[in-house]
Amino acid sequence: MKKLVADRMSLIDASGIRKVFALAGDLKDPVNFSIGQPDFDVPEPLKREAIKAIEAGFNRYSQTAGEKDLLERISAQITAEFGWKNPSVLVASGVSGGLLLAFMTLVNPGDEVIIPDPYFVMYKHLVNLLGGKCVFVDSYPDFRLPVEKIAAAITDKTKLIILNSPANPTGIVYSAAEVEALAKVAAKKDVLVLTDEIYETFSYDGPATSIAKYYENVLVMRGFSKSHAMTGWRLAYVAAPAALRPVLEEMLKIQQYTFVCAPTPFQKAAAAAMNYDVSDLVKGYVRKRDLLFNGLKSKFELAKPQGAFYAFVKAPSGTGNDFVKRAIQNNMLVIPGNVFSERDTHFRISFATTDEKIRQGVDILCRMA
Repeated sequence: MKKLVADRMSLIDASGIRKVFALAGDLKDPVNFSIGQPDFDVPEPLKREAIKAIEAGFNRYSQTAGEKDLLERISAQITAEFGWKNPSVLVASGVSGGLLLAFMTLVNPGDEVIIPDPYFVMYKHLVNLLGGKCVFVDSYPDFRLPVEKIAAAITDKTKLIILNSPANPTGIVYSAAEVEALAKVAAKKDVLVLTDEIYETFSYDGPATSIAKYYENVLVMRGFSKSHAMTGWRLAYVAAPAALRPVLEEMLKIQQYTFVCAPTPFQKAAAAAMNYDVSDLVKGYVRKRDLLFNGLKSKFELAKPQGAFYAFVKAPSGTGNDFVKRAIQNNMLVIPGNVFSERDTHFRISFATTDEKIRQGVDILCRMA
């Protein structure tokens, strides 16, 4: 029988998160610290907007770039925030979809993509799938933005720097000074920055600073999945200054032949979400963060999460993978750190769960430590 699977598939591995679920298949009502989605539901007014759109017949394809009303609202917000005139915008099927479109448009075989480590798992595998080279820049132990190391890693082959703040898996929010310093490095070297800001609403100690405030050679990716609990609705957007319009036009071409468009009725709801205040929902996550951090800080080595809803915790002994297996034996799901890193020393906790489950989980972890 002829070989059926393309060679490129050997460059990526199955999700480590899926592997954890497989190991934990027999657990009964576990403390689930693995899921990266809010524990609240889509706000009722936004559900009604989606239902209204469905009932009104907005169930066909939208324009590839997105519904006009939503595009106009995004464009206005981006102009107000960054001062970009006539920004280029497209609506994507989640930030994950936007990442795929961007990497397929930008990365040639052999191109280097600079990624601070730890990192969101998708970056590595998409770059590898396209024949690019990941250049990981270590940010241990405190996970601050390693600006000097990034500057030293830039070569003639560097195509892209990836920025993710608030960050998955570490929960770190980069300071304005750190972000501005990276903007100066990128400007000096004329390197494109892709900033993944899916968690920008979840910033607990002050607003998260976007590099787009200091630098225009940048693709901004934001979405509604986390802020409005629309993870299953697959809605996000990519914005860029007018000078990068040719890049977004190429991304649109790929969208035509892949996703076609983001889900039309949910785009109608997303337009309403642009003006929907979720600050009270986010405040609940400050409490969850404090419950987790204050419960673990005397027993574990961890940086205090400043945003998103994750903590990246050093395993007290052995590897991160070993600790995850022990956690499963104690009826708990956490994710091994090597899913998100070139190291296997940590594990990731998602505190997007109930306060009671957080308390239970803290008790179990402290007993294990």
